[in-house]
Amino acid sequence: MTLLAKFRAGREGLLRQLASFGAIGALNFVVDTAIFNALFVVGPVKAQIVATVVATTLSYFLNRHWTFRKHERSGLRREYTLFFVLNGVGLAITAAIVGVAKYGFDLHDQLALNVVRLFAIGVATLFRFWSYKRWVFGKEVVPAPAVVTSGTDATGTEPAAVADAAATIVRTVPEQRSDREPVRADL
Repeated sequence: MTLLAKFRAGREGLLRQLASFGAIGALNFVVDTAIFNALFVVGPVKAQIVATVVATTLSYFLNRHWTFRKHERSGLRREYTLFFVLNGVGLAITAAIVGVAKYGFDLHDQLALNVVRLFAIGVATLFRFWSYKRWVFGKEVVPAPAVVTSGTDATGTEPAAVADAAATIVRTVPEQRSDREPVRADL
């Protein structure tokens, strides 16, 4: 495989991962918001804690089995704990950026703070993607290269001849025995 082909394949794989990661993030935003609003009557802090735990757990399993499905596995406890901790770091990044805008630059306008919040979520999302890929889900498992079946094996027999012989053996119908029912040839 040429260097350019490897680069293209890597870029396409990264774009697929980013797209699935983004779709999972959008779904989890909806789940988090729905749970928060459904449980708001128990108190906003309790509702947010439950919503965050449920959305983070859903996010972990969706990312493990969709976005990073081809990556090595290192155990549920380790992956989930790291995933949760790194989500906390992402939350801290978002809060820090909004805090700097609010208190450092004295922004009080709700629209301006929402724009800053969207920027902060974007930065935190990039951090989460990078950190999940790097620390939580490990390296991508590369399948073993395909075995070339042309030529001959160590005994000098061509693989096609071996495959033909095996197919012939499989298709052979055993002789009919008198102690059994007749063998149907149409099987």
